[in-house]
Amino acid sequence: MARRPSDSSPAPTGSTKARKPKKQGRLRQLKAVYDMTVKVDPATRWWLLLAVGAPLLIAIVIGIATTHWIYFPLLGLMVGVLAGMFVLARRAERAAYLNIEGQKGAAAAALNSIRRGWTIEQEPVAVDPRSQDMVFRAVGRPGIVLVGDGPAGRVKKLLEGERRKVARIAPNVPVHLMTVGKGGAEGEVPLAKVAGKVQRLKPVLTKGEVAAVQKRLKALGGLRPPVPQGIDPMRARPDRKAMRGR
Repeated sequence: MARRPSDSSPAPTGSTKARKPKKQGRLRQLKAVYDMTVKVDPATRWWLLLAVGAPLLIAIVIGIATTHWIYFPLLGLMVGVLAGMFVLARRAERAAYLNIEGQKGAAAAALNSIRRGWTIEQEPVAVDPRSQDMVFRAVGRPGIVLVGDGPAGRVKKLLEGERRKVARIAPNVPVHLMTVGKGGAEGEVPLAKVAGKVQRLKPVLTKGEVAAVQKRLKALGGLRPPVPQGIDPMRARPDRKAMRGR
């Protein structure tokens, strides 16, 4: 009778080899996030030391007082690691905003950080060809949000023009205007607070009404005429037979 091949040894080695790259990949990603954050915000390393060290130190003191030498320090270490991850995530988000602050299109990046409940236009709905100031649009249950990307005094005219255009299409829908900036001028919002301010707006529309508003806004078009789906304008070729009258 032929012997069946043994499958006891290859499976564990293969599974451990498959798991190691995943762990290394996560550690590399974590290190890359840490390096990027510390480069932009050097104080992050001290906040991380405080977040990890404080719970661990408190747990050690409690362990000495209660003679639980192992349980409380381990618990403090786990709490410290979780606190450190939370601090790193918040500081990394802040560093990312600081890194793109002042760049064209930064408002779109802030709006795209909103996870759900809003439809964000990826391209600007209005652009000033001279100053390159832009207006980005988001649609959700609170209504329509227009965010100006440029100096508050200069982009105000562009925002107002887009507001009038939207009001003609959806006259009974609330339109919220804001400008990305330092927060000193009226309606100016710091880049890192744009997403939070949009998400805190009070809902006034139903989901069906939001869908209807989106359909109306599509009639406005964009900065360029829409291209039919399935057609790449860079690869389109003229029909030479039709041009010759055949």
